[in-house]
Amino acid sequence: MSQELRNIAYVNAQVACALIEMESMKAKNQWRKHQQESPAYGEEAFLAVINKYGIHHNAVLEVMR
Repeated sequence: MSQELRNIAYVNAQVACALIEMESMKAKNQWRKHQQESPAYGEEAFLAVINKYGIHHNAVLEVMR
């Protein structure tokens, strides 16, 4: 497998991990809404996941170099 394909696979794996985490966050927000509570996670928390997994634009460009 070429380095380019390994890089693509890495980014895809990071995206999958981020999606799993964000879906969990969304589920908790829905549960709290159902309980008539305020959301556990706001926009900043979701943006933090993108940074945590290094899948923002510049990070992906750096991996693909």
